[in-house]
Amino acid sequence: RLDVHADAPLTADSIPLKSRCLCPIPVVDGTLIRLPIPELNEERRRELVKVAGQYSESAKVAVRNVRRDGMDMVKKAKAAGLSEDDAKFYSDEIQAMTDATIKKIDQALETKQEEIMQV
Repeated sequence: RLDVHADAPLTADSIPLKSRCLCPIPVVDGTLIRLPIPELNEERRRELVKVAGQYSESAKVAVRNVRRDGMDMVKKAKAAGLSEDDAKFYSDEIQAMTDATIKKIDQALETKQEEIMQV
C-alpha cells in the first residue's frame, strides 16, 4: 500500500508492484512519484485513431441491436392487433432515432480523430 500522505521519503521498494508494470516507469523523487509520459508520435496517434474507430463501431453495433429489439417489439405488437399505420409510424420513429444516434456517433468520432491527430 502506498500512503500519499506519509512524511518519510519514498523509495523504489515502496511503490507497489502493479505500478512497476505500467509503460511509463515511475521515478521516485523524495516524496513525489513522477510518471514521465512521452509525447505522442504520429504512429501512436494513428493507433489511437484506430482504437477510437473500434469504440465507435462498437457503439453503432449496440445502437443497431437496440433498433432490432425495437422493431421486433413493433412486429409483436402488430401481430397482437396494432394497426398498420401505427406500426409504420413506430418503425419510422425507431429508424429516425437510430439514424440520428449513429450520426452523433460519427460526428463524435470525427471530432475525436481531429483531436488525436492535432500536434
